[in-house]
Amino acid sequence: MGGRVSGKLSLVYAGLCALLATALISLAAIGGWTDRAQASASSPASRALHVGVASCAGSTCHGRSEPTGKVVRQDELLRWQEPSSPAGSHSRAFAVLAEPRGQAIAAKLGIGPATSAPECLGCHADPAYAGKAASFQVSDGVGCEACHGGAGQWLSTHYAVNGTHAANVSRGLYPLDQPRARAERCLDCHFGSDKPGQFVSHRIMAAGHPRVAFEVDLFSALQQHWDEDADYIRRKGRVSNVQMWAIGQATAVNRAVTLFANPKLGTQGVFPEIYFFDCQTCHRQFQDGPKGGKVSWVANPGRPIPAGMPAFNDENMIMLSAAAKVAAPGLAAKFDADSKAFHAALAKDRSSAVQAGLKLGATAQSLADAFSRTSFGRNDIIQIVDTIAGPATAPRFTDYEGSVQAVMALDTLLNAMVHNGYATAGQAKGVRGSIDRAYRAVNDSNDYRPAEFRTALSQAAASIRALR
Repeated sequence: MGGRVSGKLSLVYAGLCALLATALISLAAIGGWTDRAQASASSPASRALHVGVASCAGSTCHGRSEPTGKVVRQDELLRWQEPSSPAGSHSRAFAVLAEPRGQAIAAKLGIGPATSAPECLGCHADPAYAGKAASFQVSDGVGCEACHGGAGQWLSTHYAVNGTHAANVSRGLYPLDQPRARAERCLDCHFGSDKPGQFVSHRIMAAGHPRVAFEVDLFSALQQHWDEDADYIRRKGRVSNVQMWAIGQATAVNRAVTLFANPKLGTQGVFPEIYFFDCQTCHRQFQDGPKGGKVSWVANPGRPIPAGMPAFNDENMIMLSAAAKVAAPGLAAKFDADSKAFHAALAKDRSSAVQAGLKLGATAQSLADAFSRTSFGRNDIIQIVDTIAGPATAPRFTDYEGSVQAVMALDTLLNAMVHNGYATAGQAKGVRGSIDRAYRAVNDSNDYRPAEFRTALSQAAASIRALR
């Protein structure tokens, strides 16, 4: 199915505990770069073509069995193919369509085999909208070019001795080193886009598509197949984990409200497209009987909406608000006001909600610009942790999805402490237990208890704060 990937926290949690490959996978099936594909890729009409994973598989390129390259690791294909860890999830994306769950979803939707349905291939394979060379194989799943861009024009130049990253970008290499660009590319599938096959509607989720959760820095770490060594920094610069996280949150907010405003995506019949709304505000247990019903709705200070209305999924808004209070206080109040105005407008009519949403998205973009100019130091990281778990933000964790995002944020911020030299790996290991308890508090969406989660989150924040 198109859209965001599964948000089951068991997958994320497992990825945090182990990123080592469990087996070496033969690259023989990938094969070599054919003469026919080389000729096709060199023609002017095919400069944006997607030439396929085979073009990257040579042992002198990215197909080695060990990371022994002088400039890049050169075992990137092996990591992409890891059979069970999150590092190999992109290569497995197509295969899952043929599994019983994928087949059942497609059957319920009446779209034919999932392995050939455009609704699925937009994200479970490389959509290659610009065209496919003869060597392209849809069965490769989410291959290299799905993220790095069609290699028709830059394939032969990106390994040239005198080549530069900037020159390759000018030829179509996608600049994943830039935080906003990476977030935009990832969100196409991990949240949704207006391109064919890249939007998960509520109908698709009702057919069985799993819950969605995503955070660009954490998931980048789970997928990482590059080393940010001196050569990498010389060619591409260095972006802090916190900057990537904060810009990712801002970009996600803008993407959400922009898609909501899209008339083709924002409505479903007489209803708004429910995909944009927090699942738990509708899918709650309810009780009725001779002694009266049990009320499960919980007031949320960030959402000025009446009881009984579905709430827009504000997980990224909560995180962005916390980051803004620390790194861009001049915009923080405006963002919070715009956020509340958007929620309030949802209780009026669609036109008001769309206008308020676009205003909110513009403020989020301004925050992304501010974060791109911000150097996040030790105290900034600690303050963001305190803000996320503090008394002003914690009452907003009334629903499961926002709570999941909060745990991933603390995980990212802890890793940033180590990456920036503000804490040792040993110190972080001592904090890991409290982070793991917070993960367990959101392990089961059907057993989510806000009060218990807030306690676990507070304990995790205190453990990170102790590293000050």
